[in-house]
Amino acid sequence: MLVLRLLNVVAPAYFLCISLVTFVLQIFLFIPSMFRDPSTTPLFSPALLHGALFLFLSANALGNYVLVIQSSPEDLGKGLNLGEGAEVVADWLDGSRSPGSALPSTHFCRLCARVTQRHDHHCFFTGNCIGSKNMRNFIMFCLYTSLACLDSLVAGMAYISAALSMSFASPLAFLTLLPHSISQFFSGALLSSEMFVILMLYLWLGIGLACAGFCCHQMLLILRGQTRYQVRKGMVVRARPWRENLREVFGKRWLLGLLIPVLNVGGDFRRQKEK
Repeated sequence: MLVLRLLNVVAPAYFLCISLVTFVLQIFLFIPSMFRDPSTTPLFSPALLHGALFLFLSANALGNYVLVIQSSPEDLGKGLNLGEGAEVVADWLDGSRSPGSALPSTHFCRLCARVTQRHDHHCFFTGNCIGSKNMRNFIMFCLYTSLACLDSLVAGMAYISAALSMSFASPLAFLTLLPHSISQFFSGALLSSEMFVILMLYLWLGIGLACAGFCCHQMLLILRGQTRYQVRKGMVVRARPWRENLREVFGKRWLLGLLIPVLNVGGDFRRQKEK
């Protein structure tokens, strides 16, 4: 438990550090290098277009990241009648009672010390549980993080291609870039700044693929009307049309949520709770 609590603090700091490094490299290294092309007009130069795209992706990724943290799943032990109140939570703490004995799809998280509805999992990179209240923001966070990493990867490859006078037309060029760069770095033929960018390329690739895969897997569970916790515990869920499952998570303002970070409002669960 101590290791998990430590990871719950270190992982968000690690994500914010990577985000800061990516922002600095994009603004002060990649984008200024694109202004050197004299054949393009200033208004439609690749630097301005890429800068606008990167700021849009970064604003959505960080905005949804903040909303995931702020929109914590409700503590149902305080807001709803769980039968025995604190005794139920005490039973969940020692594992003597099933989390689904009071309400369906509920789970007590030891790290958050909350009983949440439609608990999916505990995200260490946000330091928060993902449930019915912040699921949409978490999906958008994963989506825009993967896109921002892909954008940074493309810009970084363009910078390295110009700095080292090499071509990435062959897929093997990227796969062999790291071992060749390490040998050149220790021989003194490669600058430390260029070596750092090359290391960041592989980091962006890993983070981007991981977020994209997690986002696709999460969307598949949403279409089925399931959560990761339900799948892990083997819980049976009521079959519903996939449109209803999407509307429950994304609400009626799903298009607005794709463009700007907004709170997950108008969901079916909240309307049922108000009734």
